[in-house]
This record gives sequence, structure tokens and C-alpha cells, in this order.
Amino acid sequence: MRILVIEDNRDILANVLDYLQLKGFSVDCAQDGLSGLHLASTGHYDLIVLDIMLPGIDGYQVCKRLREDGRNEVPILMLTARDALDDRLQGLNAGADDYLIKPFALSELVARIEAILRRSQGTRKRQLQIADLLYDLDTLHVSRAGQPLKLNPLGLKLLAILMQRSPAVVRREALEEALWGDDCPDSDSLRSHVHQLRQVLDKPFPTPLLHTIHGVGYRLAENEHAG
Repeated sequence: MRILVIEDNRDILANVLDYLQLKGFSVDCAQDGLSGLHLASTGHYDLIVLDIMLPGIDGYQVCKRLREDGRNEVPILMLTARDALDDRLQGLNAGADDYLIKPFALSELVARIEAILRRSQGTRKRQLQIADLLYDLDTLHVSRAGQPLKLNPLGLKLLAILMQRSPAVVRREALEEALWGDDCPDSDSLRSHVHQLRQVLDKPFPTPLLHTIHGVGYRLAENEHAG
């Protein structure tokens, strides 16, 4: 499960980050509203932990913009020191799924996250989309322009990583570690699998989505220079 934490208090952020990772979550973080909004809009997350009092734009605005996007149904748990009823209502009306008042116990934070995830998994499809490329993470069905694509298990894993990180460039080393851990077969293995993925993903279609960033890694995006 991948979680985005948007919190400007460094001590709270560090504690939450350590505890969530200890509980087995993969965590990204941001310390201001605009950075958090960018990560939330461009990445794939199972849940967002969102502080209300943030520099730049506040948590209410971040939440509202994500919901106005229409496609972003990621569950949002709001954090705040404000405990007045009006503040809680404002957060829920902006589109938050739950509300946790500071100071809080880290164990309660995780319990709330797990409860929200249980509710959302039953109603929300885990589907990645870039341009006309669709990947349903639950059924492992991949299609482009409505045409089903056949990929082997390693190809599916590689595609999921690139789509979840899109439009960012994913470094070769990060891909090799995600696919094979410390036991990478050889230096050409990744190149070979990327080539196979490109044959299925791009060759039959007019617009390439999988781009090589020479000397760095790979990017999956509609535009080669996106992001």
C-alpha cells in the first residue's frame, strides 16, 4: 500500500513516516500544499494523510482541488490541531474521508488508515491510466485504445512501477531493485524486458508512451518531455 503524507511539521512528519514504514506501508511525503498537490495529482496512492495548516495552499484547498479533478477518488485522512465542529465539517465537506485531531497516537492513525482502506477497497477500482493505456491492478487486465495487451508477470510488474511513477523518470537502479532485489541477473536484463514491453505497448500504436532517458532510466508518459 502506497501512502502520501502531506505535513509541514518536520517532527510529526518524521514520526509518521517511520511508523508507517515500520507497519509495511510505502510512503512519500511533502511539506507544503503545492508539492503535495503535485505528487497526489501525478502519482498513484492508496491513501493521503493531509494536514490542514500548510504553507502555500492549505489542506482544505488541496482536498477540494483533488476532488474537483473528478478522477481522483483516493481516500483522504485529514490531520489538524483544530477541534471545533465547524473545522471538522469544513474538512469533510471538502471531500475528506476521515478526520484525526492532533495530538494523536500513531497506533490510532494506523487503525484509521486501515479502516478507510478496508472501506475503499470494496468500492474503488485500482486502475492506472496514462493516455489510452489502462491497467487494472486487481484483474491484471492491460489494454491500449481498447485493445487487450498480453504481458508476462515481470512485464506487468515493470509496467505498474512505470505507470505509478508517471510522468517521473524511474532510474535504472530503482527498476532493477524493484524487479529483482539484490539478485539482478545481468546488466542487459532490464534493457531486454523494457524492449519486450515496448514491443507490446508502443509498436502497434502511432504514439509512443515508453521513453528511454539515456544514462538515467525510463519514463512512461504521453509526452517524452512531460513532467
